Amino acid sequence: MIGSVKWLENRPFDRHDLGELQAHRSKMSGADAATPLYAVSRSGCDVEGVTHITPEDLLGGWR
Repeated sequence: MIGSVKWLENRPFDRHDLGELQAHRSKMSGADAATPLYAVSRSGCDVEGVTHITPEDLLGGWR
């Protein structure tokens, strides 16, 4: 799994962010196109191909 945290208030995780995440994945040793992508985003997610994790999801993991 490869992930990104975007804690922005005014825009969701978008195509630009996904492109950067995919580029990072291509440089990671052992990662390939099948390596899952995750985005932690306070303002939502506007793209497919990434698992979106909300702040509530994170808090639920600590409870």
